[in-house]
Amino acid sequence: MVFIWILVFIVSLGVLIKGADFMLEGAERIGLALGLTPFVVGVVIVGLGTSFPELVSSFVAVLQSQTEIVAANAIGSNIANILLVVGVAAIMGKRLSISKELIDLDLPLLSISTFIFLAATYDGMVTQLESALLFATFIIYFLYTLRHQDDTVKSVEDVDLIPDKNRDPIDLDGDGEISLAESKLERVSKRDLALLGVGVVMLVIGAKFLIDSVVNISQLLGVATGAIALVAVAIGTSLPELLVSIKAAKKGRSEVVLGNIFGSNAFNLLIVVGLPGLFANLTLDKPTLTIGLPALIITTILFVISGISRRVHQWEGYMFLLLYIFFIGKLFALI
Repeated sequence: MVFIWILVFIVSLGVLIKGADFMLEGAERIGLALGLTPFVVGVVIVGLGTSFPELVSSFVAVLQSQTEIVAANAIGSNIANILLVVGVAAIMGKRLSISKELIDLDLPLLSISTFIFLAATYDGMVTQLESALLFATFIIYFLYTLRHQDDTVKSVEDVDLIPDKNRDPIDLDGDGEISLAESKLERVSKRDLALLGVGVVMLVIGAKFLIDSVVNISQLLGVATGAIALVAVAIGTSLPELLVSIKAAKKGRSEVVLGNIFGSNAFNLLIVVGLPGLFANLTLDKPTLTIGLPALIITTILFVISGISRRVHQWEGYMFLLLYIFFIGKLFALI
């Protein structure tokens, strides 16, 4: 029986990620067609698109009263983003350099959002008021970014997310600069609307069966639901970040790798937890509280230190991967 639910988990995860792909492509095209600036499209739609799977699955978890999955999903995704995604990217790219723009804006944002999140979760629960604070922090950051968009390089989160041969709004130039191609659609096509609609349906269905499978697998194996969410769900929903980062590392675009992770991790804590938490108090089970939170603190500190030093060396990538293996072993009492 457990193998059936594992198969359901894998299939639903694939549907969830592909649904996010479709929704992202349709929404990004519609945004440009409606006259939104390339910058706003990049920040709001493309820049946040890789975290849609986490957000939708968190909403479904709240609707099914499995609130412990929400925080575990966000915490596990952040840990995986740093130790797994950055680790693999650093190994493949040999060394990742961090731009001044990321250090000036994204690094403080990640530090502040992590501090607020830890303050909200230390007692094992995120109340609706605390969720409102997390959400408000993101709104403040977003408004600040809009106001200073001319001085902020946010397109680092957006490399080749949309595989379209006819139009690539995110253009990686040969000169090493990342820029938004100034293209705009004349009208919204039926295909764009269909992509958006199909993507939303796939997201909802994929998230629903994903949460169902996690709950059933945890019950059949006698493992805490949060432990499954910290690893399996987190790795699965972090696949978009991993794919984007691997592609960027191969092209030598280290600022894309790190900008993607900075933005995604802050979004996970402020929106993936903050928005669903407006509708119900969120609990943290024992594995999430005793292992997940300390691991989040350690990995974030390591990432911030790397940010301050403005580079992630290849040996650090190997260290990150070893730490992730240690984290999984500790979580499931294998070490």
